[in-house]
Amino acid sequence: MSDARLISLIVNGETRETMVEPRKLLVDVLREDFGLTGTHVGCEHGVCGACTVLIDDQPARACLTYAVQMEGHEIATIESVGGIGLSPLQEAMHEEHGLQCGFCTPGIIMTFEAFLRDTPDPTEEEVRDVLSGNLCRCTGYQNIVAAVMKAAAVMREVRS
Repeated sequence: MSDARLISLIVNGETRETMVEPRKLLVDVLREDFGLTGTHVGCEHGVCGACTVLIDDQPARACLTYAVQMEGHEIATIESVGGIGLSPLQEAMHEEHGLQCGFCTPGIIMTFEAFLRDTPDPTEEEVRDVLSGNLCRCTGYQNIVAAVMKAAAVMREVRS
C-alpha cells in the first residue's frame, strides 16, 4: 500500500502537481518529476550547497527538504534566474571565470541571488562568509568572490 499523495507546488511561478511519497525529497521532485535538472544532488547531507534553491525567497537545501512540506511555499530554481539572457551574477561568473566544471554553480548562483538582493553592497569578507556554505572543488573560490563583487557593483548601478 502506497502512502503517496497529490501535492501542489509553486515552482518558478508556476503551479505544478505531482504524486509523492511522504519521504520524497524536494530535490528529487524537482529533478525527476518536473525535469528541472539544474538543481544538483551533491552530498545529500546539506553540506555542499549544490542543491540550493530559494524557498519563499530564502536559500534552502532541497536535499534536506521533504516535498510534502512545500505546499503553500514558493520555490525558485536556477531555471528561473536570468529570464532571457544571463542575470548580472551569471554574467559576472562568466566574465570573472567563477566556474569551471559548473556542478556547484547553480547552488552558488541561487545563494548569491538572494544575498545580493538583501545585501547590495557586501564586503569581501561577507561574500566569503556566505560562500563558505557552498563547496567548489575546481575554482579555489577567488574568482567566485570576484564575480559576486562585480555583480554587486553592476546591480547597484542598475538600481540607481
